[in-house]
Amino acid sequence: MSIVEAVILGAVEGVTEFLPVSSTGHLTILENLFGHRVDDPAITAFTVIIQSGAVLATILFLRKDIARVVPAFLRGLFNAELRAHPDFRFGWAVLLGSIPIVIVALIFKDDIETTLRSLWFVAGALIVWSGVMAFADHAATQVRHEEDVTWKDTLIIGVVQCMALIPGISRSGATMSAGLLRDFDRVTVTKLSFFLSIPALTGASLLQGVEEFDNISNGVGWTNTIVATVVSFVVAYASVTWLLKFVAKHSYSIFIFYRLALGSLLLVLLSTGTIDAKGGV
Repeated sequence: MSIVEAVILGAVEGVTEFLPVSSTGHLTILENLFGHRVDDPAITAFTVIIQSGAVLATILFLRKDIARVVPAFLRGLFNAELRAHPDFRFGWAVLLGSIPIVIVALIFKDDIETTLRSLWFVAGALIVWSGVMAFADHAATQVRHEEDVTWKDTLIIGVVQCMALIPGISRSGATMSAGLLRDFDRVTVTKLSFFLSIPALTGASLLQGVEEFDNISNGVGWTNTIVATVVSFVVAYASVTWLLKFVAKHSYSIFIFYRLALGSLLLVLLSTGTIDAKGGV
């Protein structure tokens, strides 16, 4: 992998991580086009690790909310009277909502890193989940807000988030759709998606960094990985800021149409043999 490729992949990760268009799907497509084997352990680990840049951007963006929720959660653990506080309930809800994807990711780790990396899965997921997003966007009443979030809501959203382990579905697309179907407003489901990304992506990045350290060293290279991570951090911070402003006034239609177009193009390229489903040279 060249440094230019690393910068491009980092920028794409930063732009797409919090948009409901699937960052992993986009990275898989680009890695394929750059001539890399998308199920190569080094490439798979690189794809996961550079998400940590986007996580750091999220933490920085949500620093005031985190500084409010985390202390309230910790105080509530040792004081039953404080557990009725909205910030404790929100923190507890986010923690519970983060558990399902950890369990599913560990159980199906091998399939996620090999079979599901095929561009056929990416194309299909982009198209099929667009229908789910369209239904959720249309059916949502948006009558509930951040103070209404319960552990049951985030547990349901967390279970749906597991679908994002299939490249092309999109973690944010899954969580936002589930949140809308729980009747939350778009700003609330977007912030929930941000919060749920922190434990999920941090854990995945650390695990891949430890398990695939040698593969990264001998394959993609840690210099490229670090550069891509830094780029993803810078770009993701701008993307997060823009997205919250956008969803406050717009539906997800533009993302749905984009997903359908990209998925359809990918199917054409795969069907005609223009690109190979797993890539490589």
